[in-house]
Amino acid sequence: MPSEKGPDLEALSDLCTPWCLRVVVTLRIAESMDVAGGSAEVSALAAAVGCDAAAVAAVLGHLVTKGVFVQDGPGRFALNEAGRRLMHPMARIGLDLDGIGGRMSSAWGTLPTYVRTGRTGYAEVNGLGFWDDLAAHPDVAASFDDLMGLVGHGTPVPPPITGGWGQVGSVVDVGGGTGAMLAEILKANEGLRGMLVDLPGTIGRAAATFEAAGVGDRVGLAGQSFFDPLPAGADVYLLSKVLNDWPDAETVAILRRCAEAAEPTGGRVVVSGGVVPDGVSPVIAIDMVMAGGRSVPLTEFRRQAAEAGLAVTAVHEPHAGNLVVECQREPR
Repeated sequence: MPSEKGPDLEALSDLCTPWCLRVVVTLRIAESMDVAGGSAEVSALAAAVGCDAAAVAAVLGHLVTKGVFVQDGPGRFALNEAGRRLMHPMARIGLDLDGIGGRMSSAWGTLPTYVRTGRTGYAEVNGLGFWDDLAAHPDVAASFDDLMGLVGHGTPVPPPITGGWGQVGSVVDVGGGTGAMLAEILKANEGLRGMLVDLPGTIGRAAATFEAAGVGDRVGLAGQSFFDPLPAGADVYLLSKVLNDWPDAETVAILRRCAEAAEPTGGRVVVSGGVVPDGVSPVIAIDMVMAGGRSVPLTEFRRQAAEAGLAVTAVHEPHAGNLVVECQREPR
């Protein structure tokens, strides 16, 4: 209950509800209800998902008290609007304990390590660091790609750049996942050619994105680490929601690779995500806990860019608190 003293700490610290939601999504209980016409006996639901009926009833009973599902008779549960939302692909990705959702859930248990040290404790519960874990488990990596792509974030909006994308001849999307952002940029600019750089497993899932967008003939695919030398000579190297996943040293290394590859006269590095205005207080996010990265104030980013051989040439703020930063090589 809310209190005159402030927020309800019991409600804020509740772990039962989020874990019940995750179990329901992982077991596809809402889908089983849907197949049964939207309402089913708990014994039938438990049989459909291979679980204990009393335990399923207890989980669903708790969620009913939170407004998820309804009980429409003794031992019988039905979908409501909230329950149906658990069947949405985004809910499946984010809450399914068998995919990236499970890794995200367990990673929060390592938050004390991150707070104490400033470094991720992800390997404490998963045996490997985040990126090595994805490499070792392609099914989890695929669900991570979905989370970061169209399924998880919807159709992306290309970041603003000086002069607009129509004035650009070539762009390399560095760490661009399965290509959702690059596809939107190419769709809106017919004269533009693109290159997507990401790890081989992710690149293998990207071709379908570009074919569906009708731009497959204007894009190349490079399956590699962005810590290795990048395809050289492009007008723009785009880092969209990449740098916030990496600690300081790795951030500088990624920027340096972009600086090395950029077209020498006029080539730009565009950073969208991971840089915030000076004075904005940071908010804890799952990428900090899982991968050890963070967003940095603009002044600190200028230092990182300079260390990588880049100078900030333009700053845009398309949304309050989120900056798009353009850089070019420092004159030699």
